[in-house]
Amino acid sequence: MEFYKNFPFFTIVLAMAASMISGVLKGKYAKIITITVSGIIVVLSGYVFMETRAANESFIYLLGHSSAPWGNELRVGVLEAFTAFSFSIIFFISLLGGLDWNGQKGSGKKQNYMYIMFDLVLASMLVLIYTNDMFTAYVFIEINTIAACGLVASRQKGGALVATTKYLIMSLLGSGLFLIGLSLLYTITGQLLMPYLKQTLMEEFFSGAYIQIIPIIIGLFTIGLTMKSGLFPFYSWIPDLYSSASPSGSAMLSGLVSKAYIFLLIKLIYQVIGVEIWFASRITTILFIFGLIAMIFGSVMALIQKDIKRMVAYSSVAQIGYIYMGIGLATEFGIYAALFHVFSHGVSKALLFIAADGLSRSSDGSRQFDHLKGSGYRNIAAGIGFSIGSLSMIGIPLFAGFISKLNFAEASLQTPSKTVVTLIVLAISTLLNAVYFLRAVIVIYTPVSNDMTRTIGWRGEVKFKVAIAAFVALNFILGIASRPIMDIIAEGVSILGTSPIV
Repeated sequence: MEFYKNFPFFTIVLAMAASMISGVLKGKYAKIITITVSGIIVVLSGYVFMETRAANESFIYLLGHSSAPWGNELRVGVLEAFTAFSFSIIFFISLLGGLDWNGQKGSGKKQNYMYIMFDLVLASMLVLIYTNDMFTAYVFIEINTIAACGLVASRQKGGALVATTKYLIMSLLGSGLFLIGLSLLYTITGQLLMPYLKQTLMEEFFSGAYIQIIPIIIGLFTIGLTMKSGLFPFYSWIPDLYSSASPSGSAMLSGLVSKAYIFLLIKLIYQVIGVEIWFASRITTILFIFGLIAMIFGSVMALIQKDIKRMVAYSSVAQIGYIYMGIGLATEFGIYAALFHVFSHGVSKALLFIAADGLSRSSDGSRQFDHLKGSGYRNIAAGIGFSIGSLSMIGIPLFAGFISKLNFAEASLQTPSKTVVTLIVLAISTLLNAVYFLRAVIVIYTPVSNDMTRTIGWRGEVKFKVAIAAFVALNFILGIASRPIMDIIAEGVSILGTSPIV
């Protein structure tokens, strides 16, 4: 076995080890460990992606010496490798962007606690991307939930604790539904590894056995994961959670954590449920409808916000709707469009949250629009970053968001019964995006007389500015070089449900 095939397992072990080491170190050393390990994971994940794409095939990494169906496995293909690479890049840049501010409002003793949570978030996302075992997926769904809660609770503010509690309740309900679905699935198949589950499930379905139970299992998995990712009407925890977290925490929760659950759902469609069964189920229509509702509802709620971080958080409700609308189109290109938007939104929303925090810091810590006037001049990098992120969310050409909306429009044309309503809702949502994001950009560039608030030019906060520049560059790359990325997604999806090399 080529040595690089060990790297996916190494990255998970590195992140888990970093979380344990951070627990016994002082805050500044925990910070160094976390940023170093996340940088190493970016490099290793990038190498795995290059090698996997060159081979254009997936492979299995056995955990231990027992083979299937008794052993545990990681599955690595083009899509998994690209997703792990992309997520690790976004994680690293998000961490860098808030590195000097993540523990600002916590005590020194709590700083290492926050970095433990960062490490666990990274490790759990990598497992959800790579795992080939359903029970392992469930375990790390729970670890991801606990780590996300810890990121927000470590802020030690009343609002953060309330937001954490709301998220924990909703997330545990989703986890419970997922576990019930997993229990039923194991009962009728006797399997936990995804390839064997798919084979047995397809045989049972097309033989007519368990014809009533299988749709229930699909529904339990789907509802559970939509609750954890925040699809309407399970969105209520999003504004409080995202706006209460640290700068890096907000970027990761919005840009990555919710997307990991969506990626797991897409894995289940191809590797467990089977595309034929999934596209034939009525769950796609339900996802399509609620995705459309989320696109409008999230945009309307963002429009009436007076807090910049809550506005960006409600925008995430709408963007989650975009992804599920694409999945609900029940076509392969709809899945491609949804996956592209996972990466596009991850980059753009992380940029917006990091930039919004910079604008707030230059306005005496206020996040109210009335106090943010002129903040684009006071913090030049944050103003540019927020403007670029806003243009992307609106769907201006050359930016990632434009390609996402173009993909969704093209995908809708392949489903004539859904074309008109999709295009209408896309147009309305885009118009609403333009109203509230351009309003925010106008506010931050509205001059203020006798402005005594601290001005941040091109010196100082170097890591923050590097993060802003990196996210801006990624946004342009996704907007300009979208065709190669869509090709990678198509290649990855095409082998997602095939038997890998052991």
